[in-house]
Amino acid sequence: MSISTKRRLLTDEDPKIPLVLTTVVLLVMPLLFQVLFAGRLAGFHISLLTETLIFAIFATAFNLLYGYTGLLSFGHAMFVAVAGYTAAKTFTVLGASLEVLGGLEPLGTWILAVILGIAIAGIFAVFIGYLAVQLEEIYFALITLSFSMAIYAMANQDVPGQIGAALGIGDGNFTNRSDGLTFIPGDVSLLGFEFSLVNLTNPLAYYFLTVFVFVISIYALWRIVKSPFGMICKAIRENPERARAVGVNVTYHQWMTFIISGLFTGLAGVMLVVLGGNVNPQDHAYWTASAAPVVMTVIGGPLSFVGPIVGAFSYEYIRWAISQFPLLEEYWEFSFGVLLLVVVLFFDNGVAGGIDRVRDRFLEDEDQTRIVEDADEETS
Repeated sequence: MSISTKRRLLTDEDPKIPLVLTTVVLLVMPLLFQVLFAGRLAGFHISLLTETLIFAIFATAFNLLYGYTGLLSFGHAMFVAVAGYTAAKTFTVLGASLEVLGGLEPLGTWILAVILGIAIAGIFAVFIGYLAVQLEEIYFALITLSFSMAIYAMANQDVPGQIGAALGIGDGNFTNRSDGLTFIPGDVSLLGFEFSLVNLTNPLAYYFLTVFVFVISIYALWRIVKSPFGMICKAIRENPERARAVGVNVTYHQWMTFIISGLFTGLAGVMLVVLGGNVNPQDHAYWTASAAPVVMTVIGGPLSFVGPIVGAFSYEYIRWAISQFPLLEEYWEFSFGVLLLVVVLFFDNGVAGGIDRVRDRFLEDEDQTRIVEDADEETS
């Protein structure tokens, strides 16, 4: 995968206008779904779009580590899992203590779950990241995979519950093993209106909440990659030896990037688990869950900020399109493998790179046409 140095290092696009336009489009999408689809089918597409936006946050956070710092993590789902279990415990254990909020109890519990989930994910990222960044390349990838599978095994065998029982704390059931934890966020009463925070058949309220979190998260991540810290991360990605030679503490910056990536991944984990109302080891901690952001980023383009977002939409909606055909659905991994092969072989920096190439070609043709017109005017 080749791409020009200018494209690799300089991303001068101002995100404010695209973000505003994207926000407007996302806010009117439920109305469009109601027009195009009827009943539960509209609710399904709202749910699918909600999940896609959450995965876009997940993939963009992952790409902060991979595309901007050059560190490939095979275990990023561990932050989704720890944040997800924290969110589930917040709703099942701490939610009742917020009854003082009245009709706003589910919303207050969600805010507390987000705060605690991000905090716990950050704590894990601090310690795991410190150990992981001591290694490089494939060894970094393998140690992150090892930690992720260790967390999967602990959740699947309920090691925290067993330790708690041995210490006389709890009933010995913390993660509920392979079944995981299931919860219902509850109904919100606000300004005379009552609605479910998460309606599984039509999560409209949670969709608007997700749009808000998505816009804030993407803008925050953009500010990070455009900051001096982000430029140092790019320098490390391009040549860590030269970055170290000019005085950059490479290990420290990699560690900080790992922590920031883990924090935003934890946020995505809380949003994803609350949407589904369940967290379990297989769906949120197994290595296949960590493969999702990798595939999304490769499809979309790791060297473009919007690449993982494009990849998340491509992944989720191509996956939905494949499910409409039973034969393709039966062998959907093969279908995705062919797609990934095509992207790697024929696209410069994924789908986002292909879009950039078409745009550059169009602008180049316009410039050439303008030059020819100016020359004709001068000769006449």
